[in-house]
Amino acid sequence: MASRRASNGRSPLVRKQSQITAFFSSPTPSPSPSGPSPGASKPSPSPLNPSARTRSPLAAVSPSSPKLPQPQQKQKEVKKVKEEHDAALVPAPAAAEVVGRCLRVYWPLDDAWYKGKVEAYDAASRRHRVKYDDGDEEEVDLRKEKFEWAAVVEESTLLPARKLRRLRRMSDISVAKSPAEAEDGAGDSTEDEDWKRDTVVEDASEEVELDEEDEEEVVAVRSRKRNPKNSLMSGSTPSTLGSGLTSESEPRISKRRKNVDVASLDFAKRFTFEAVNTNRKVDPEVPMSCGQKGQTTGNDYTAPTGDAAERFGQRDAEKFKFLGEGRKDAKGRRPGNPGFDPRTLLLPPQFLKNLTGGQRQWWEFKSQHMDKVLFFKMGKFYELFEMDAHVGAKDLDLQYMKGEQPHCGFPEKNLSVNLEKLAEKGYRVLVVEQTETPDQLELRRKEMGIKDKVVRREICAVVTKGTLIEGEHLLANPDPSYLLSVTESYQRSPNKSQDTCTIGVSIVDVSTSKFIVGQFQDDPERHGLCSILSEMRPVEIIKPSKMLSPETEKALNNNTRKPLINELVPSTEFWDAEKTIDEIKQYYSSANKQKKADDIQDCVDCLPNLLRELIGAGDKTYALSALGGSLFYLRQTLLDEKILPCAEFEPLACSGFINNIRKHMILDTAALENLELLENTRTGGLSGTLYAQLNHCVTGFGKRLLKRWIAKPLYDRREILRRQSAVATFKGVGQDCAAQFRKDLSRLPDMERLLARLFSSCDENKRSSSVVLYEDASKKLLQQFTSALCGCQQMFHACSSISTLICSEGSQLIDLLSPGKGLSNISSILDRFRDAFDWSEADRNGRIIPSEGCDPEYDATCNAIEEIKSSLKEYLKEQRKLLRPASVNYVNVGKDMYLIEVPESLGGSVPRNYELQSTKKGFYRYWTPELKELILELSKAESEKESKLKAILQNLIQLFVEHHTEWRQLVSVVAELDVLTSLAIASGYFEGPSCCPTIKESNGTDDTPTFHARNLGHPILRSDSLGKGSFVPNDVKIGGPGNASFIVLTGPNMGGKSTLLRQVCLTIILAQIGADVPAEKLELSLVDRIFVRMGARDHIMAGQSTFLVELEETASVLSSATKNSLVVLDELGRGTSTSDGQAIAASVLEYLVHQVQCLGLFSTHYHRLAMEHNDTKVSLCHMACEVVEGVGGLEEVTFLYRLTPGACPKSYGVNVARLAGIPTKLLQRANEKSSEFEANYGKRHKMTNDKHVSAQSDDKFSAIRDLFRIVKTWPRPEDQEASISMLRKLQKRAKV
Repeated sequence: MASRRASNGRSPLVRKQSQITAFFSSPTPSPSPSGPSPGASKPSPSPLNPSARTRSPLAAVSPSSPKLPQPQQKQKEVKKVKEEHDAALVPAPAAAEVVGRCLRVYWPLDDAWYKGKVEAYDAASRRHRVKYDDGDEEEVDLRKEKFEWAAVVEESTLLPARKLRRLRRMSDISVAKSPAEAEDGAGDSTEDEDWKRDTVVEDASEEVELDEEDEEEVVAVRSRKRNPKNSLMSGSTPSTLGSGLTSESEPRISKRRKNVDVASLDFAKRFTFEAVNTNRKVDPEVPMSCGQKGQTTGNDYTAPTGDAAERFGQRDAEKFKFLGEGRKDAKGRRPGNPGFDPRTLLLPPQFLKNLTGGQRQWWEFKSQHMDKVLFFKMGKFYELFEMDAHVGAKDLDLQYMKGEQPHCGFPEKNLSVNLEKLAEKGYRVLVVEQTETPDQLELRRKEMGIKDKVVRREICAVVTKGTLIEGEHLLANPDPSYLLSVTESYQRSPNKSQDTCTIGVSIVDVSTSKFIVGQFQDDPERHGLCSILSEMRPVEIIKPSKMLSPETEKALNNNTRKPLINELVPSTEFWDAEKTIDEIKQYYSSANKQKKADDIQDCVDCLPNLLRELIGAGDKTYALSALGGSLFYLRQTLLDEKILPCAEFEPLACSGFINNIRKHMILDTAALENLELLENTRTGGLSGTLYAQLNHCVTGFGKRLLKRWIAKPLYDRREILRRQSAVATFKGVGQDCAAQFRKDLSRLPDMERLLARLFSSCDENKRSSSVVLYEDASKKLLQQFTSALCGCQQMFHACSSISTLICSEGSQLIDLLSPGKGLSNISSILDRFRDAFDWSEADRNGRIIPSEGCDPEYDATCNAIEEIKSSLKEYLKEQRKLLRPASVNYVNVGKDMYLIEVPESLGGSVPRNYELQSTKKGFYRYWTPELKELILELSKAESEKESKLKAILQNLIQLFVEHHTEWRQLVSVVAELDVLTSLAIASGYFEGPSCCPTIKESNGTDDTPTFHARNLGHPILRSDSLGKGSFVPNDVKIGGPGNASFIVLTGPNMGGKSTLLRQVCLTIILAQIGADVPAEKLELSLVDRIFVRMGARDHIMAGQSTFLVELEETASVLSSATKNSLVVLDELGRGTSTSDGQAIAASVLEYLVHQVQCLGLFSTHYHRLAMEHNDTKVSLCHMACEVVEGVGGLEEVTFLYRLTPGACPKSYGVNVARLAGIPTKLLQRANEKSSEFEANYGKRHKMTNDKHVSAQSDDKFSAIRDLFRIVKTWPRPEDQEASISMLRKLQKRAKV
């Protein structure tokens, strides 16, 4: 049963501090309880609304507009009419006689009547229990309520019964705020806001409290409708954007409070523009561009749609004409003019003139960031106005507030969720925080003698897809969101194949503070860059504006998935190498407290190793420039100083070389996509990928490392053997240890991201110390800190638990787990933090109580407090001796502490220095000068203790961050162990036998590449996924003594050719990752690169046909393949005519076999190519099948999926047509045509050869005749030039 206590009108859904100060030029009406008729255009006076009048349209009014006080006489008349109405409307109900009667009760804050039934009567409390039609029950005193019996309301319009949480009604009206309320209101007051408009949520229950000062100021409290998706708590903060009226800055206590109709109120908020006061290097005049590819990346002007268009469209069209044809950027340039910047907006002077100070502040932020959605902090809420409100309503499911201006918002606690939602949808979000309270504003006004009427606000975050550092998505999804910065040097030559291109790349994972930097030489088709893009799938790209070549732009477009594009101005924004070096030195010299200019210039030793190498190399200018572009972008998003101090830098390994030594196999875009290593080609998901097959990792950072291993298999025999040994350690005897290790890790959060977040919190707390927050941010930070400590301890113990596995001599885990080698000796560091404070107690209580000895200053303060308390005890003993009776004690009354309580009988014998403070029946309470001095000392000491407690968290985090290298190394070791155990587990999921492959040792350039597999299965496919039948393993021999280096593979359609090709490629990748393979035995030599030309794809949007894409990939194979490469070509040449396709296929095969001399598989349906190829370096094989004659004379094929020597006579395409359901008559006709084509092709081939011989004979005679003709005409000088030309042509014919 919902009982209701006496209410002061404050809603249970609205927090005390959620108040909006509104200023009115005239009062506004409250509709009658029955509501106005649909056709009524003006509200008419009623007993409940005697002052109803026509609402004037909202208009922009000058801040100096006078207020219109309401006459006291009129208020008395209104009150009198209201009382008379109440007396007539509410008859005094009898006690129990009304039980069972139907009635409806008026809720003034909802401005609605609710129908119900009187269920019972409680004589003790004199209250009736009313059950409403929506099921809610309430005990009410009907003598004090407005209600009507059912007979009276036959013509009234009732709200439909619905389950909703009603606001408490103002049955008890307070004359003035209580001191507690006044204090709450002042603490969160927002009297600096003055944008006038309704702030009532549509269809939501409302409560309004009006506080009047001199009949002028009105304070309103609004509630927000509960959002079913976001579960937004009801409540509000200072926020409005609309027609500004007059404004004040100091909260006042109301003299009188009254019930007010919400629907008729025009709430207003006030704030004026204050220049952004930030110590960051953010230039609001140089915002980043918002280039986009097929998706919304900002909301330059998000036009309303649907109901919002009908509601706001006309108003927006009239008010914001300068956003249409008259649009100009901040420098006055129009669209189409050179240098036009769509990110900024020039506000017309007349528009600015009509703005209040608050509107001006919002528009000043917005006009410099038109490509971003503003989350504008006002009190406890983030507000969205104008075009941003449409984004909030559409993409965040927020509710529009009532009024003519678009406006919505959400509470402070939902910031992270909504930031993540918009960022994932491609928006850029600007978080504008309040950095001053109203009290601080008033103090500033008095001290500086200024007239500012608005609290200060600053830009505190710019959030995009690639700059999210926390959120539910990061917790649930281990995949990184990369920022990729790219630049290049491109030199063209007459021959395109000789073009030179140097690519500089910087890749940033903000969530882990990781940078990958490098540069490389790329081919004209940018295959190296394409490989990086396919592997990383960056969500944002940073590039110098209009500086990249068309080929590079094409690579960025074709190998990414709708990233945000950020075009920076070359040199000034996208820094060159020299500027980048200077900026890097500034960052790290500042971090190392070096302030002198000379020290900054020479500060190279303080840089991370990779940056020192890049600077020292001298020829890595493009890598440094790309890094400069990413650093500028991070500065603009306020992340540079957060992540750089503890950032981790890795070299780019896209070329497979590190320090000029090949370390990795190269897998280009075609290999990554065709083999479906990281994502499938159907949905872009993980199903059916090699990663999904191998992924049994239990940590997010382990999963990320596994992806890097798959995309970069090893090309170092020693490292491969090391991994093989480590994987073997976790099988057999080590299986139990591996299981326990995984169990210990399974409860860990994503430690790599958590540590990065903690490392960045030091700078964040310095910069955001002035931000006004109502949610306790320190508790969240403490939870992250204790979680990081517990996680590090858990990882260290997990590593220690498998230390028994490294006892065996020669184990490859020794280097990984030995303290001081792979695993840092962090036991002593953890002990230090464990002794500092109780982790679980701190997490539970939300604050750290340091152990003795942890903080000497805190200990000294605690000792001082104890000494003062001891002095107080001694002083009490002295007073007892003076006054004799032992009943003299200390008492605390309110804020008065240590009062000496003396019995009344001794009141006349107390010393003269006793100062009477208060009395109690039978007792007097005193202070003495000495006692007051001790109390003052105690108060100061306790204040200092609280200050020390607040600072100790930051001190401990700073100490933790000083060991960031050790923590990162621990994470790295655990990630590698997680992947190794995952590979050990994955071997048990292969169908059939599995083995550890044998890697042949290279003996020089004369070595013959080898791939010999016995009973080779498929790494991914299993019989249970194939339906009927089972997967058929095969023996595959390529290369080595006595074996052909190439297999030309034929067979029927659907016979398993493509599957075999992928099978071989995936097996080689597994072997060079260091994992077991699904084979009885495998011996292979190292493969430096796998080329895969498979499947039919086109790039229509790039103007590339299927055949062109096919040949471009083939050209890359021919230009880049080496003797140690594996080339896999599937049905090359099928995109054109048979003769041309067969000719191209034969030429490519011949070149690869005799010139490149690599290993390869070549599947084809050109059967003549197979039959006519007589070469010992080529092995002819086919996928076996059985053919029988079926119904209607059609061939029916049974696929055996067995690799068999020899060529297949035909492809049996008609059989596939039969399986596809083509009608039998068509199949029979197709069979006849096939026979005719085969017969005619043989005759035509013979006739063509005969004609060719005849043509050659005729051509010989014609050449001789032409020679005689030239000789005859040679003596004439005038024909000499023509004769020489004819002779040259004849020479060419003779050569042919």
